[in-house]
Amino acid sequence: MAIVLEMKGITKQFPGVLANDRISFDVEEGEIHALVGENGSGKSTLMSILYGLYRADAGEIHVRGQRVQINEPRDAINLKIGMVFQHFMLVEPLTVAENIVLGSEIKRGPFLDYDRAVAEVERLSESYGLKIDPRAKIQDLSVGLQQRVEILKALYRGAEILILDEPTAVLTPQEVDDLMEVMHNLRAKGTSIIFITHKIREVLAISDRVTVLRRGKKVGTKATADTNPQDLAEMMVGREVLLQVEKDEAKPGEDVLEVRDLVVKDSRGAYKVNGVSLTVRRGEILGIAGVEGNGQTELVECLAGLIHPESGQVFLGGKDITDWPPLRIKQAGLGYVPEDRHRRGLVLDYSIADNLILGLHTEAPFRKRFGVQDFKAIRDNAGKLVEAFDIRPPYPHQPARKLSGGNQQKVVVAREFDRNPELLICAQPTRGVDIGAIEFIHQQVVAQRDRGAAVLLVSAELDEILSLSDRIAVMYNGKIVAVLPREEADEHKLGFLMLGGRLEDYKAGGGNNVAG
Repeated sequence: MAIVLEMKGITKQFPGVLANDRISFDVEEGEIHALVGENGSGKSTLMSILYGLYRADAGEIHVRGQRVQINEPRDAINLKIGMVFQHFMLVEPLTVAENIVLGSEIKRGPFLDYDRAVAEVERLSESYGLKIDPRAKIQDLSVGLQQRVEILKALYRGAEILILDEPTAVLTPQEVDDLMEVMHNLRAKGTSIIFITHKIREVLAISDRVTVLRRGKKVGTKATADTNPQDLAEMMVGREVLLQVEKDEAKPGEDVLEVRDLVVKDSRGAYKVNGVSLTVRRGEILGIAGVEGNGQTELVECLAGLIHPESGQVFLGGKDITDWPPLRIKQAGLGYVPEDRHRRGLVLDYSIADNLILGLHTEAPFRKRFGVQDFKAIRDNAGKLVEAFDIRPPYPHQPARKLSGGNQQKVVVAREFDRNPELLICAQPTRGVDIGAIEFIHQQVVAQRDRGAAVLLVSAELDEILSLSDRIAVMYNGKIVAVLPREEADEHKLGFLMLGGRLEDYKAGGGNNVAG
């Protein structure tokens, strides 16, 4: 096939970081080329250079055989390069058609010709198999349909080379299947796709070739048919990686957490948790699966004492902790890994050492008499945890904001796990974390279970839920709609329930129903 894009010897230096080190990368016409690597490997920087968000310090870009200069996204769009970002850039009160033509409007005089815009969107969606209602408002669409709007936006502007940045990160399994079909349709029409992802299984399912980056360098490019999960993982990390979570059968004991009829509102006064009841037992991992935005965040923040419920009760170790403040709940035996490590888990300007004692700084051994901090105890604690949890670089005095996302997460995990909590809540524990750190964090979660902790795991990654959980609860529209033993769960059953389907309907339809 003809090569439509070549990046030759691309180098990009940021202060203290060589993000891209003489990387060469090419894409053929009508192929899906996966670009993979750990956090900090340089893949996002490379694609940002291609789309004009950064300028390379050295190297060349050739599009359809011609050397080009891309200084801004408009240059990339004019070269028929489009990019769909992980976080969508849509105006929610506007319709699908209005969002797609925004900035490149079809006009009648000075005004938008809305009917022609709708007709053009219908033509595009029909041509590429991207079914969508042009008159629907963005705020009324699912995440999967919003993603289609972003793809149609790029196609409307003539994109023939399409960059998809972590496109499956917030999709249900059914939506992932739909996206794969869309990608096949685009490829059949001659569109070349660069697929940025960290999910090896998806790379193998959809791509024609795969390029692996590690620490700013290109490790290699392979035909997808000539590789396998273990091979790709080793290329990404530089060592052998355990892709399956190794754990013995759970030996659950008594209830540690009991939630009764919990009702919680969000900051805008909307009901987000609607009568949730659940239990988590000592020595087990209860996973909560659900599309993001169905009340999981409000549930765990309420359990951690960060927001107060409207009604219902929460018991930890038999004690009613419903209206306790966060520090008192921590002292009662809670370990909490929040989904937003920057807002809830770290003080970014504090050192690693100080972040490793947050919530413990008023207690022995970190505080002496008269409120004076024991700096030796703080240093010793940091040294121990930095080594045990492989936090890099291993400089406890360094501010947390200078760490990569994966190492920031390790700081939070180290602090919360080292306390040996009775109840451990892990909300999105591996979000934004590379494959090597994921392996490590998963091992630590299982170790907490095996020492007798009750673990509540909330994750948007179904692979993670299925790998770690002993029981799985599905949350939809603020309610627990089903609780399954792990052996009775699979991706499609969970995906059906996550979209609002009922378990009895799934069983009656043999798993072929589509949730309404």
